[in-house]
Amino acid sequence: MGIEIEDKFDVPTDYAIPDLSGLAQVAGPRSHQLVALYYDTPDLRLAARGVTLRRRRGGDDAGWHLKLPKAKGVRQEITCPLTRSTKIVPPELAELVRAYSRGAELQVVAELDTRRSVTLLHEGGTHLVEVADDRVKGTVHRDGRVLRWREVEAELLAENRRDLLAKVGKRLRKAGATPAGSASKLARLLEPTPPAKADTEPGTAGETVLAYLSSQVDALLTQDPRVRRAEEDAVHQMRVASRRLRSALKAFKSVVGGTEGVQDELRWLGTVLGEARDLEVIRARFDKELAGLAPELVTGPIQTRLGTDLYEREQQAYERIKDALSGDRYYTLLDALDALVATPELGKAAAKPAQEQLTAVASAGWDRVTRAYETAQGIEDPERREIAMHDVRKAAKRARYTAEALEPTLGKDMVRLARLAENVQEILGAHRDGVVAQETLAKEAEGARQAGEDTFTYGLLIGIERNIAERAQADFPRVWAETVKAVKKVL
Repeated sequence: MGIEIEDKFDVPTDYAIPDLSGLAQVAGPRSHQLVALYYDTPDLRLAARGVTLRRRRGGDDAGWHLKLPKAKGVRQEITCPLTRSTKIVPPELAELVRAYSRGAELQVVAELDTRRSVTLLHEGGTHLVEVADDRVKGTVHRDGRVLRWREVEAELLAENRRDLLAKVGKRLRKAGATPAGSASKLARLLEPTPPAKADTEPGTAGETVLAYLSSQVDALLTQDPRVRRAEEDAVHQMRVASRRLRSALKAFKSVVGGTEGVQDELRWLGTVLGEARDLEVIRARFDKELAGLAPELVTGPIQTRLGTDLYEREQQAYERIKDALSGDRYYTLLDALDALVATPELGKAAAKPAQEQLTAVASAGWDRVTRAYETAQGIEDPERREIAMHDVRKAAKRARYTAEALEPTLGKDMVRLARLAENVQEILGAHRDGVVAQETLAKEAEGARQAGEDTFTYGLLIGIERNIAERAQADFPRVWAETVKAVKKVL
């Protein structure tokens, strides 16, 4: 797996690669003949999202390649060895595009025959930038249409030499190259239709809200393959995207309506992702606390119980995630999100100016936090009040997400409001996490006690977690008072 960073250029058939000496040492050019088969669903669902799946022969990197978009000019590339079959996509790659294929068959949709001339820029044996001059013949399998063209790609091979990539691009443009009109060769050949988006008036609340919803749908889809590979922080990021979508649909119901069913399914998805994420967080938490104790204070097989055992439970949770992400319920949710962005049920507020309409939504979001706080403070029973304070935290998180969604339109005030809401969320979260950690430790300690193990260290950790929770609880009144005062200046 690697990250592909490249600049692509369209060039005329008589284009001459300029002299690149002086930028670095130059090797080549070397010539290759590349033949690639491209796979997609019959309606080109992968290509529409900028995803490329191919089987390529020839050159230095023959094999199966899956390219997933990360940002403009940046893609994640995952490779598998070349297989004999041209009909069956390797299961591990087919799995990674399920969020796009959604169960539809993957088949050959195009073939590219490329005569490539490669020039390498390097220093002291370190490869820095590769310039590929490609003469391409593309064939569309559906109708046999053939297209020929020439293009040049400059690919970064050393992450710390983006400056060199920029200099190479400058020389290529000076010699007559122009930035490519298509993101990939396949897009140029197939011209896939991008996912549909609703047409809204510029400057309206509808435009702002739908742009945000679309960005979070994209974020969720981007994290899907990373979650399937159990990459670092992927479950967290996908869970955040689902929460932000659900929060936005609640907050902006006057702009986009009829989303109750989608909200329920986003809640389900968040729950599916939550188990593994919570285990991941608490395992790292206990690992850090144990590492901070003197060796003589760590007794019994506690590191196994709080490390290996929790890790095994986390991996089991990952398997349940993969099962859920490969099922019809998940595909139906993704289809519903696509429909939401393309054909939303717009309310009257959607046509109103964004500044006027959405400032009121942000204000209402914070009012919800204060009402939840006042309700909690009116409860005398400590246990019931603590549960109610969890509702304050959830309201603060929703207010934060709402403010973040409005930052591009309403500017600095929303940046500040989001930060203030996050302060409330974080300190209440610190208290909640400490309480949950104590409960987990008590449960694990009971299991250790029944097994005849020394439970001394569990008691130490419970004391540490109790101190964390009590400190957060003691600090909250000050944080709340400061936050309320600051919010009044924003809203």
